[in-house]
Amino acid sequence: MILTGQEIKAQLGKNIVIDPFQESRLNPNSYNLRLHDELLVYEEIVLDMKRPNRFRRYTIPPEGLELQPNQLYLGRTMERTETRNLVPMLEGRSSVGRLGLFVHITAGFGDIGFCGYWTLEMFAVQPVRIYPGVEICQIFYHTVEGAITEYRSNKYQNNTDIQPSLLFKEWQKTRDPQKRLQFGQEVAE
Repeated sequence: MILTGQEIKAQLGKNIVIDPFQESRLNPNSYNLRLHDELLVYEEIVLDMKRPNRFRRYTIPPEGLELQPNQLYLGRTMERTETRNLVPMLEGRSSVGRLGLFVHITAGFGDIGFCGYWTLEMFAVQPVRIYPGVEICQIFYHTVEGAITEYRSNKYQNNTDIQPSLLFKEWQKTRDPQKRLQFGQEVAE
C-alpha cells in the first residue's frame, strides 16, 4: 500500500525524514523533491563497469542549463531523506516527463533504511532547459510485510553528494585470484 500525503506528514520524525521539509510540496500521495544546482557528466567515451569513470562537474546557473539529447546527466535532490520500515520510491513528475526529460532511468526503487540524497539519472529526449531548485521528482512510500532488513551499503548509504556508479566496487569484492566477479556473480576460474 502507498502512504497518503497526510500519512507521510504523520510519519515525519518517526519512519520518514525529509530535510528540509516544506508542507507546500506535499501531494495527495507523494512529496516533491527539488533539483540541486550541480550535475556530473561522464568524460569517458565508453563507460567501464570494472573501474571508476572520469566525470566533470557543472553548476546549473540561475538562468538555467540546456540539457542535450544522447547525454547522461547525474544530478541529485536538494533534500536528504531517511526511511525506516517503509520502501521509498522515486518517480519523475509528469510535468517534467511531458517535456521529454527522464529523471531517473532505472534507479527509482529505494531500500528500507536508505539515508542520503537521491542521485538522479537524467536523460533528455530533445534539448530542454533545467533550473536549480525546480521540483523535479516525487518520493512516495510503500508499506512492507515480513521481517525487515535495513539497507546497509558502503557504496551509497549516507552519501553527501551526487553518486556516480560505484559498480566497480562489486568487481573488487574478492581479492582471491581463484575467483572473479562476472556479471555480478563470483565464479571460480
